[in-house]
Amino acid sequence: MDNQIELIRIFTAATQSDSFRETASRLGMSPQVVTRAIQQLEERLGETLFHRSTRSVRITTFGKSFAVRAYALLQSVDELFEVNSDQAGSISGTVRVTAPGGLGRRYVAPVLMQLMEEQPGIVIDMRLSDTLSSVVDEQIDIGVRAGFITDGRFIARRVGALPIHTVAAPRLLDTIGAPKSVDALLGMPLTALIERSTGRAWPWTFRHNRQLVPPLPALVTDDPEIEVLGCIAARGISQCPEYLVREQLAEGRLVRVLPRSDPDPWNLYVYRPQRGPVPKRVRHVFDALVRALAVTACAT
Repeated sequence: MDNQIELIRIFTAATQSDSFRETASRLGMSPQVVTRAIQQLEERLGETLFHRSTRSVRITTFGKSFAVRAYALLQSVDELFEVNSDQAGSISGTVRVTAPGGLGRRYVAPVLMQLMEEQPGIVIDMRLSDTLSSVVDEQIDIGVRAGFITDGRFIARRVGALPIHTVAAPRLLDTIGAPKSVDALLGMPLTALIERSTGRAWPWTFRHNRQLVPPLPALVTDDPEIEVLGCIAARGISQCPEYLVREQLAEGRLVRVLPRSDPDPWNLYVYRPQRGPVPKRVRHVFDALVRALAVTACAT
């Protein structure tokens, strides 16, 4: 394969897959073609891009650094071919977006669906994750994040604030009584949300920087929406972002607990990598998410 741009496209696709077979399936070619393309690129570079085993492929340290440059190059190449379509008012190409599960399904996905309807040339590649995705390592164009962003590689736009509520099912409080203080929570059934990368429970936060880790949780999960379901089922008191329990609070299936102790709201960000020229398709999606999520945050 003499087309160097095509070699790089195959390589960047492989960095986002668990195997060359998966890469081939995504690109509509045979695994042998993908393998030969990676080998050819490695020969030209004089470096190993992936460690291979019978079960998986794993990108090397050099491969990661090369991927950053390769992705930036492809963005520039794509931008060259977007010039004519931009002048015609249409936008095309893939935009990779990541967001937390609940926020992504409720608020981000509808915006992206509308964008694809308005601009049929845009292809959305959406990945849901409740951890901060590495734009550099995972080749994400745009991310949505609740909390904080301190990584200098990101350009982040704060679009609003998300309140954090402590909530419980009324029938659970009828049984155990409503807590009168944060300390009283320690003797009550609580739910715990596990951080996937560490396996530890996220601490609950309260006003004046007070924190609490559920000591003997009645429900443990790594999915915030499962935690809400457990709370509705009266398994325990939970602390979670307001947007996850907005409907349940309005319908009376959940009620707030210790509202005066709620922490300051989290910031809501839309972010993208701080690198090179930004294709019009990425700018278009980024700006649309900023506008739409600002309205969502205001609704809280």
